[in-house]
Amino acid sequence: MGNVKKKANDIYLSIVIPIYNEKENVLMLCRELEKTLNSMSEKYEVLLSEKYEVLLIDDGSTDGTFEELKKIHQKNKLFKIISFRRNFGQTSAISAGFDFAEGEVIITLDADLQNDTRDIPLLLGKIHEGYDIVSGWRINRKDKAVTRKFPSMVANKIISKLTGVYLHDYGCTLKAYRKLVIKNIDLYGEMHRYIPAIASWMGVRVAEVPVRHHSRKYGKSKYGVSRTIKVILDIITLKFLLSYSQRPIQVFGVLGLFSSTAGLIITAYLIIMRVFFSQPLGDRPLFILSIFMIFIGVQLITMGLLAEVLMRVHHEVRNRTTYVIKETVLK
Repeated sequence: MGNVKKKANDIYLSIVIPIYNEKENVLMLCRELEKTLNSMSEKYEVLLSEKYEVLLIDDGSTDGTFEELKKIHQKNKLFKIISFRRNFGQTSAISAGFDFAEGEVIITLDADLQNDTRDIPLLLGKIHEGYDIVSGWRINRKDKAVTRKFPSMVANKIISKLTGVYLHDYGCTLKAYRKLVIKNIDLYGEMHRYIPAIASWMGVRVAEVPVRHHSRKYGKSKYGVSRTIKVILDIITLKFLLSYSQRPIQVFGVLGLFSSTAGLIITAYLIIMRVFFSQPLGDRPLFILSIFMIFIGVQLITMGLLAEVLMRVHHEVRNRTTYVIKETVLK
């Protein structure tokens, strides 16, 4: 722990678990997690019973998961529950966990038993070495190659290239974060997977460690082929956020100036042809195209200016969450 001094009642570690329709898995998961955390007490002095918390985020489950979670809380008050009114998505669930977490270090993992709780000490070990974010790398991934593994591999390579943060497995939920880093990041859409890349502008230290991965035993996967489309859109959004979120006019403005300039050049050429060479303009598609390009250019520049205003509003007003809580069971 270095030279960090902690109060007697401080929480060092927060475990955040987003859960959606995992009734068959949550009890076994919490048993394994409790066993792992208790076994770590001897190695990490800060991880005594009063030094950690587990935040179970019920993302609008409809299969009785919430009732199972309440049973778990009754047996161990360190397992706390946050229940959404409806399904808001994994990113919103993780965001809620970050908001409620009190620990200096926050670890996220899936509730489907595919992540292994025994890998938590590996992530903490890297945090203790001075890293700010530690990401799990599922080397022997137990998912279908066509619908899950191949699209993920392609996305990981593209994201690494675009952001300069080279990770083999952005999609692994098993990650560790220092709270000082994560509190400065707002999560929207499906962006929880890309937190290491989003945080890269802060100059954080990111590490990656190999972790175990198991096949799903109970329940159904929440992801399908349609996720590939979302990943592509996420990559576009990620590139915009990292490169141009502070200066969107440089995206729309450049495109707008290019379109307007090209339209003006074409229009000038056609006017010269009409005035000096008596060529008609009314029946030439090129004339219509030039006018269209000028209008598009003006619209793009206008969008850039509006985006600049919106980004300033976004940075000034940041108190709205992306989820609505129905009930909490924290004590």
